[in-house]
Amino acid sequence: MSKFKKKKDGGLPPVNTAALPDIVFMLLFFFMVATVIKEDQLKIQNVIPFADQIEKLDKKNPVSYIYIGKPSDNYKNQFGSEARIQLNDQFADVNEVGRFVNIERSLLREELIPYLTIALKVDRESKMGIVNDVKEELRKVNALKVNYTTKKGEYTKNDR
Repeated sequence: MSKFKKKKDGGLPPVNTAALPDIVFMLLFFFMVATVIKEDQLKIQNVIPFADQIEKLDKKNPVSYIYIGKPSDNYKNQFGSEARIQLNDQFADVNEVGRFVNIERSLLREELIPYLTIALKVDRESKMGIVNDVKEELRKVNALKVNYTTKKGEYTKNDR
């Protein structure tokens, strides 16, 4: 009789899953950082003009966008070829701009409301009449922080 017994082959050892939660959280963090949140689907042509003296907006302050331009090819049959206003993902009339600003303000925390900036993304071929109408509606609802979005470059390129 032997004092020591031989171990029988138990097969493969179980897979160590101790690092699995770390890997899952690392992947979750990666996708949270790398994912871009979609803003708005443009339904208008929006070729932004060039400007040589521009200033970047402060990322801390809330910004709401109003797009102005001719409807894109998919929407020309339905809305014509005149410049239109797009608020979020919908076409709108000038008289809806004030309501849009009030809704945007209601979505903000109270301390951020005075810092709300309205950014106008206007197609460079749009007429100033519709832009002036939008600015007049913004004045009516006391939205006086207005920004024109442009690309950095020589302003003479806008003629092309």
